[in-house]
Amino acid sequence: MKKTMSFRTVLSGFVMVLVLWQVFSLLISSPIMPSPFEVIPIFFSSLIGDLGLHFLASTGRVLASISLAVITAAPAGLALGQMPRLNRIFDPLIAIIYPIPKIVFLPVIYVLLGITDISKIVLIAVIVFFQILVVVRDEAAKLHPELILSVRSIGAGRRALFRYVYIPASIPAVLTALRISIGTAVAVLFIAEQSLTNYGLGYYIIVETYQVLMYPEMYAGILGMSILGLLLYFLIHTLERVLNRHLFLD
Repeated sequence: MKKTMSFRTVLSGFVMVLVLWQVFSLLISSPIMPSPFEVIPIFFSSLIGDLGLHFLASTGRVLASISLAVITAAPAGLALGQMPRLNRIFDPLIAIIYPIPKIVFLPVIYVLLGITDISKIVLIAVIVFFQILVVVRDEAAKLHPELILSVRSIGAGRRALFRYVYIPASIPAVLTALRISIGTAVAVLFIAEQSLTNYGLGYYIIVETYQVLMYPEMYAGILGMSILGLLLYFLIHTLERVLNRHLFLD
């Protein structure tokens, strides 16, 4: 049985991070490593101002990227998993592209789509797309033809197949892939936002704080990006628990 992440675990981890942060701050004893007790008040005071706008911009980009990746990769993964001939055609292409770090395509995407929010969203969506595609394809390929035939034999149409076979098989795979790729997606977002934009946590951390030596504010931005990744992870983790319970116990 999969172990769920409890509130006590999260709280313990948060306390440990604060303790280690404070220890490093005391050991280094320099403005480049401010105390968490200096940074956290700045974080909360800035969250209702400039930092909050950057946080919302980054959140919007990553949510749009995830949505784009899911609505394109999930159907493609199901199709490849259930159509061996189609999978044999595209498998060599996927095998070559999948290991490539997609961040290298950032200049190409900028050239093709321009330096806009759309290009940043597409870059992150491409990364998440291949994570979902491969996992959903492998899960769909595990579906036994006998199961599908048995459902059809009782008069189930295409809608029933999707409701009782394909969706229960694909949703856990999609959410698992999302949990795995959230960290990578936020890291790429940080890189993409460092330049050629006016809003985003990456821009706030590098341009508005680091480059002007505002170290407490810089750490507040880092804290904001960390919280963004954690919130997305816990959101997907919660959705996975709720949907699995609904799909398999309904």
